[in-house]
Amino acid sequence: MIRKTLAAVAAVGLVAGLVVAGELKSGPQPGDKFPGAFHPLNVTGESKGEKQCLVCKNGANPVAMVFARTADDATTAKLLKKLDEATVANEKADMGSFAVFLTDDDAVKGKLEALEKAQGLKKLILAVDNPTGPEKYSVAKDADVTVTLYVKNDIKASYAFKKGELTDGDIEKIVADVKKIVPEAK
Repeated sequence: MIRKTLAAVAAVGLVAGLVVAGELKSGPQPGDKFPGAFHPLNVTGESKGEKQCLVCKNGANPVAMVFARTADDATTAKLLKKLDEATVANEKADMGSFAVFLTDDDAVKGKLEALEKAQGLKKLILAVDNPTGPEKYSVAKDADVTVTLYVKNDIKASYAFKKGELTDGDIEKIVADVKKIVPEAK
């Protein structure tokens, strides 16, 4: 009887542990209503130095949207480079991409300009917003990188990573999932 009770308690603990240790959710998720407009300060792009709604700018086009907290992380830079390359490759589909860095550090603007130059970014726009991010977007406090792929304001994929958790394999999966938002060539 004691063994059965201990086994039941262990099973419940295991299931509870799995629920607690579930995936980090950050940003809009597939099936959610799209949160709408917000106006970060563009650090790069044609509207450099201006607050602009990048969601509005991209309209119904396919978009890779990134929220990040660390401007000098090499893996995040690699992700942005790969998303920029995907944006260039899908130019005929009018794909857009942008990364909004959530910080109140004034020095980040210079870091982002250096990042754009070092990575040779051609299309992906870098911007800055407050540390919590746009309220309706529910960016998790412990998410260092949040990626949302959407088209026509329909969220097709969402990813979130704590600091140091984003890997090359994750980057490849995210870039491969761009096919979820870009129509196939005919």
